[in-house]
Amino acid sequence: MDFGVSIFATDYAIRIDELAREAEARGFESLWVPEHTHIPASRRSPWPGGPELPKEYWHTYDPFVSLMCAAAATSTLKIGTGICLVIERDTITMAKEVASLDALSGGRFLMALGADGMRRKWSTTARSSTRGSRKWSSRYRP
Repeated sequence: MDFGVSIFATDYAIRIDELAREAEARGFESLWVPEHTHIPASRRSPWPGGPELPKEYWHTYDPFVSLMCAAAATSTLKIGTGICLVIERDTITMAKEVASLDALSGGRFLMALGADGMRRKWSTTARSSTRGSRKWSSRYRP
């Protein structure tokens, strides 16, 4: 069984390259970072962990930039998004970022996809929740 570590990579957390080196040295298989592009001022859907959303949600670094930093600091540690908010990204640009990260990391990139539970964010992005859900859901039947 393999074990990985996950972190909200922010400016007040341990640096992602330091964590990656330490995780690799201790035998962890992977390092995962979440994605939160933005947090709307008012939220339609409450955070399941309590009344207030923790501050790290507002301060996360871009996952692809963070993971490239982690990959450059290690040689065997797998790196992954946990999750990548596909409906909040331009698909062509994201595809190039993913391919570049995977190639530059030596094939160590793992990708988890999702839509995000904060419905208010859906209306503030270039993609609506309907378009995103139809495009990325394996259950969608036109």
